[in-house]
Amino acid sequence: MLNILVISGEARKVHALFAAEGYHPEPGRSRKKPSPLSYDLALLDLDDEGWRQRLLDLRQKAPVIAFSKADIHLAVEAMKLGACDYLEKPLTGHALHEAIAPYRKKIPDPSTGFDKLVGKSAPMQEVFGLIKRAAVSESNVLITGESGTGKELVARAIHRWSPRKEGAFMTINCSAIPDTLLESELFGFEKGAFTGANYTKKGLIELAHGGTVFFDEIGDVSPLFQVKILRVLQENEIMRIGGARPVEVDVRIIAATNRNLKAECQRRAFREDLFYRLNVINIHLPPLRERMEDIPLLVEHFIKKHGTKRKDILVKGITDEALDALLAYSYPGNARELENIIERAVSFADGPSIVLSDLPSSLLSSAARKKVAKPLLKDALATVERELIWSALQKSRGNISKAADELGVHRQQLQRKIKQMKIAT
Repeated sequence: MLNILVISGEARKVHALFAAEGYHPEPGRSRKKPSPLSYDLALLDLDDEGWRQRLLDLRQKAPVIAFSKADIHLAVEAMKLGACDYLEKPLTGHALHEAIAPYRKKIPDPSTGFDKLVGKSAPMQEVFGLIKRAAVSESNVLITGESGTGKELVARAIHRWSPRKEGAFMTINCSAIPDTLLESELFGFEKGAFTGANYTKKGLIELAHGGTVFFDEIGDVSPLFQVKILRVLQENEIMRIGGARPVEVDVRIIAATNRNLKAECQRRAFREDLFYRLNVINIHLPPLRERMEDIPLLVEHFIKKHGTKRKDILVKGITDEALDALLAYSYPGNARELENIIERAVSFADGPSIVLSDLPSSLLSSAARKKVAKPLLKDALATVERELIWSALQKSRGNISKAADELGVHRQQLQRKIKQMKIAT
């Protein structure tokens, strides 16, 4: 259900229309600023005073639908200031339903995921909260975590939920650009700048003007790369090769790495000034082994994603036995590895459900070893307890009273334990 905020002097009328359509909006008083990030959609009355400033505040946090008495100039101004839609008074239930319906599909259930990220565990819920806060900010973001944890998905979610969502999202694979091509790829060149430059080319950063630049694997860049990126962050401008004047760029920087950049700074392998400029907002993604409770959700998600690739049968589920095997695996490749396993299993499945034999043999053998290597806690405790009692009895030469004193328990309690464990005295 959408969490809708209504800011209007006629809020009661709007609420009544919503109720008739099956929606439950949040009450919003026109004199109070709404709490940020507490709603999914806002309706703003342009006939109330101060609507311009409220719109500027609201548009940073959620889509805003403006409404007022018929006034084309007011409608155009509201749309220019960031309203996503406009409705004329008097409002009708049908008009509200038509305006709001598209957003029902866009808002994810925060208990199971956010945007294209899936998870209900506490660590992932914390990540989702950070994404929402990062999205409404213009500050740079550094996403950290092991390979395969979904760092690019986080970067794209931040962009899609930010005011820059209509702008470009430009991914730059830092480890794939050699220093020899660095400037031409990032900053572009002017016509005639060098032999073969028969046209003016915009660089990747300039192409992202008004949007977001995502530097993937920022920890792998060369010292020269670091210097060039730092200048962009400091000056908000780039210089094309052969250019006579700098070009201003308006981009939001998001970077990701699987390295410990603090340690890299201490080794002087990464510039400390660049690290602090990138690490304004830090989002750390936990490895899959630390959020195993998310595996059933992820499995369901990946089956839906890849199940339709089969043209002969529709794979739409997994047996309990196969799921137990997946839960017993440690996933060194994280969520990316799990997705690969499910996609493979879908290809091998002979029926509508993935079974144990559809899973890779390496996973099954690893899961089996894990089960053998980790006995139940109660069994391990019982073994330790038995050894302690046996040692105390040996030391006291079978004297139960002395052994009880040694163990710090009552004599009767020790006698019961000896009898339960069938220890010879």
